[in-house]
Amino acid sequence: MDILTSYSFIIVALGTVILAIASGVVGTVSVLKGQSLIGDAIGHATFPGVVIAFMIFGMMETSVLVIGAVIFGVLAFWFINKITSESKTSLDSALALILSSFFGLGMVLKSYVQGNSNFSGTQGIDDFIFGQAAYMLKSDVYIIIAAALINLLIFIISYHQLRIYIFDETYSRTIGINKNLMNALVLLMTIVLISVGLKAVGAILIVNILIIPAVIGSLWSNRFLNVLIIAGISGGVSAFIGTYVSTAFTGIPTGPAIILSLSILFILSLIVAPKGLGAKIIQSKKRGANI
Repeated sequence: MDILTSYSFIIVALGTVILAIASGVVGTVSVLKGQSLIGDAIGHATFPGVVIAFMIFGMMETSVLVIGAVIFGVLAFWFINKITSESKTSLDSALALILSSFFGLGMVLKSYVQGNSNFSGTQGIDDFIFGQAAYMLKSDVYIIIAAALINLLIFIISYHQLRIYIFDETYSRTIGINKNLMNALVLLMTIVLISVGLKAVGAILIVNILIIPAVIGSLWSNRFLNVLIIAGISGGVSAFIGTYVSTAFTGIPTGPAIILSLSILFILSLIVAPKGLGAKIIQSKKRGANI
């Protein structure tokens, strides 16, 4: 109870919960469009941007590091498109190539700056790998909240266009919805959420708060709006639980704690949700009994 009433916990929990809600909503678009793995590649690709931004400016200021993360996220997506459009390389292969190459570059640069006496205050870089919201500053949380709320506002304004674009791309073109604009909008929202969420969840696991809530939502409903609401709620609840566990128990990173909470919620949904395995087993037994 002392943790729940702690001012620092309330601030950090507020940041991670709002981030997870926004990520669950925006990530639903990527999942329904079959582009969830692109988010995974971009999440890993942002890490070298964080390290390079630190090397250039010499500070662990989140507002500065986020700029580097966004730049490298956009660069990674450009490389993915370039490789798939101008070669015979499949999308899966391009994603694996960019993910491993960019993240490998980030790890090399991290080792370099941490072993170099010319760079000081490098301890916080490790937080961007697995996440550690318990050590986030108030300014970090404000940046997360601002980015998440702006993304949610953009999503709400573009809701009807996005819904048509997701489920009927042909019809969306006939009524003047620009496919490239919709792609760029979803990409931008995804990259921004990934970049601001790195310190809370980490580069390795950040994509999971975009994907798992959307999958949970799709297990409970076929209606787009309901899926969005369930995805946002499941993300927010899991973020709160994960942040609490990370704060209560020393040595547990926030990112893994949040993702573990999401995974447990996913398993429960897989068993009891109307579109889960449990419902399918019951239906198959009923069909067998009728036969």
